[in-house]
Amino acid sequence: MDEYRVEQQCPQGSFAYTIRPGDTLFLLAQRFNTTVAAIQSLNPGIDPNNLRIGQIICIPGTQPTNCPNGFFYTIRAGDTLYLLAQRFGVSVDAIIRANPGIDPNNLQIGQVICIPQAIPTPDLPPCLHGVYYTVKPGDTFYLIAQRFCVSVYELMSANPGVDPNNLMIGQILCIPKKCVIFCY
Repeated sequence: MDEYRVEQQCPQGSFAYTIRPGDTLFLLAQRFNTTVAAIQSLNPGIDPNNLRIGQIICIPGTQPTNCPNGFFYTIRAGDTLYLLAQRFGVSVDAIIRANPGIDPNNLQIGQVICIPQAIPTPDLPPCLHGVYYTVKPGDTFYLIAQRFCVSVYELMSANPGVDPNNLMIGQILCIPKKCVIFCY
């Protein structure tokens, strides 16, 4: 059976993993950002209480190894590359290029992908005596202002037309003059 399993390829949207000392399905689910149930469904007949070192199993999702100038994102129910591109201000093509081998029509819940940083366009408004900053997950106008030692008012004035209540990851802001020093 194990000899057959070594020959067997994992289904698309998953990858082969060789059991190591100390591995449990729970720890693997945590490490690869998936669930025990998802691992078990890919490996029918696996005995979670008797994993053997060297045993090869399939793990759902793909694990990108790097994500330069971007961030990792875990696929949730309802996600599509189009919706992710809109949410994070990048193109579908940029997401596909950052995740070689991804099947855009078969995203798996729990799959980890790289969301690349939006590339600045030359038609950005001038940022006189300041610098550009790309909005990251968790950013708010208040937090950005604190980070760069400017007031929210100064930040809003330097970015007319930007809705402070609707920042998008990858959106580019102008940080006014005092931005040379980080406050934290």
